[in-house]
Amino acid sequence: MSSETENKPFPNGNEENEASSSSSASQVAAPVTGSAAFQAKYAGRDIAAGLITGAMAIPLSIGIAMMSDYPIKVGLATVAFASFVGWINAWFKPGNFIGSPGIAAGLAPVLALGVANFGIQNMAFCIFLTAVMQAVIWQFNWQRYLLIAVPVYLVEGLLAGVGLKILLRFFEFAYEIPAESVTEEFWNDTRIQMCAISFIGFAGFVYLFTKFKDTMPAVPYFALIISGVVLAQVVTVPMIYVEDVPLHFRLPLPEDFTTMMMIYMVLFCAMLAVIDVIEQVMSNAAIEKIDPLKRKCNSNNSLLAIWIANLGSSFFGGMTNLDGLAKSTTNKLAGAYTKFSVLIIGCVVTFFMLNTSYLDYLPKFALAAIMVFTGYKMIAGLVHVTHYGPYALMLALICGGLVYKVGIFEGLLIAMAIHAVVHYMVYTTHDKMPGRAVIRRYFDNLKKDSSSVS
Repeated sequence: MSSETENKPFPNGNEENEASSSSSASQVAAPVTGSAAFQAKYAGRDIAAGLITGAMAIPLSIGIAMMSDYPIKVGLATVAFASFVGWINAWFKPGNFIGSPGIAAGLAPVLALGVANFGIQNMAFCIFLTAVMQAVIWQFNWQRYLLIAVPVYLVEGLLAGVGLKILLRFFEFAYEIPAESVTEEFWNDTRIQMCAISFIGFAGFVYLFTKFKDTMPAVPYFALIISGVVLAQVVTVPMIYVEDVPLHFRLPLPEDFTTMMMIYMVLFCAMLAVIDVIEQVMSNAAIEKIDPLKRKCNSNNSLLAIWIANLGSSFFGGMTNLDGLAKSTTNKLAGAYTKFSVLIIGCVVTFFMLNTSYLDYLPKFALAAIMVFTGYKMIAGLVHVTHYGPYALMLALICGGLVYKVGIFEGLLIAMAIHAVVHYMVYTTHDKMPGRAVIRRYFDNLKKDSSSVS
């Protein structure tokens, strides 16, 4: 249920999750000078930023595609397509000015859940249906209600559970050894050596990230990848294999489905659409704060680009997308001023998507360091929930545990049900309000809160 606690904005220092404040600022963008898509005076900066961010996006996108149980090439194609759509959209309805579109780590286990339940052959239809739902949300500007109806701290709990899944999934790469080195003794010399290499690589990555996160955040990625490639030339380590799958363009129609499966797919897509939109709104809150020209974001315009890209990607079996905060921050610090940098990012990713053989030089331990750190950052987001009080933190922890243990869809629904029951009991028991009045109060608060962000 909606309450004053739910709608309290984050403190100013938490730029990654200042979602409540973005709702009011994102609807009415301040007037800006020049195009959001291209300005000649910033072209050089945007090209350099696009090259740096595009190179940094490659290993991150590989890891997210693997976590989603999608072919890596399809993941890269989604990033490239979303980048081109984002740049074109910036000419007409810019949502933000330096955000970098791509596949999201927070949605990776959600997509993997869909692949496991519906099969990869039905995921194109799921992405298509998700895009249609997001188009409806965009048309009626319903994104302004979502952070009121679904508390931000529940989203943080969900992302923490997803982060734990990512961390544990890729931690295995840290001690994986080549098949020919496997012996009956698990902790043989080769595995101990691999663990040492992984530890040094991870420690170096974290050190460089801490040192350069506010100035040159791409440095740790470049350093880890380059050193990993060089080390792989002298030491035998497991390498990433990218299957060069063909990209087929076809209608996103469901295959071999039952009535119950279709009902489940509709509910699954509704959850996917809502989480995707909420993450974009939260990202816009942070992107607005780091914009070099202090330009305002419009989350509904961002949603337009998202659903168009999702709709298009469904025709080649692609994934969902949004403007990720990690890549957007790198884009800004690398010198981007307009969405022209996103066009360059799309070109860089397209090159590697068409030349996947170059990606075979990436060692798994380097990818493990990046993705384990990504998972940790998602779990660390729970720190922001402490500002909402002990109830919010406890519910976020419960949501994270349920997401990890029973699944994302079920975990989020159970957590929301617990949240609703607790508020219902508080109002009916403590405030002695009748049940109908509680429900009416919820919708009254929803209308009142939405009026402040329209």
